[in-house]
Amino acid sequence: MKKKILVVDDDHQLVKLLSLRLRKNNYDVITAYDGYECVQLAETESPDLILLDIKMPRRGGISAFDILQSTHTTEMIPVIFITAFPNPEIKRQVIKMGAKDIISKPYNGDALIEKINKILDSI
Repeated sequence: MKKKILVVDDDHQLVKLLSLRLRKNNYDVITAYDGYECVQLAETESPDLILLDIKMPRRGGISAFDILQSTHTTEMIPVIFITAFPNPEIKRQVIKMGAKDIISKPYNGDALIEKINKILDSI
């Protein structure tokens, strides 16, 4: 059975390109464009992994992640943050909160797929 990944970013072009790459690597993909949609889809779709931007409208990624971590049905979903604004303090914060990693944009697509495969193979 294919693993399902939820891609969350307010940059529609990035979501489209990342979704294509993930589908080429045999993943099912669902998409959201803000933290509010992320929480809703995580609860209804039960993805195996979430790729989550930090700065978004209607609820930022850290706020959405906090809600996911405090909800029984979503607390175990692994999350990788992807951000255009890397900051060592934010990285420490999200890792301490339970994120699997934080990746800076622009990112290396092959390295991201490798990281996703490693995380999903371990669950």
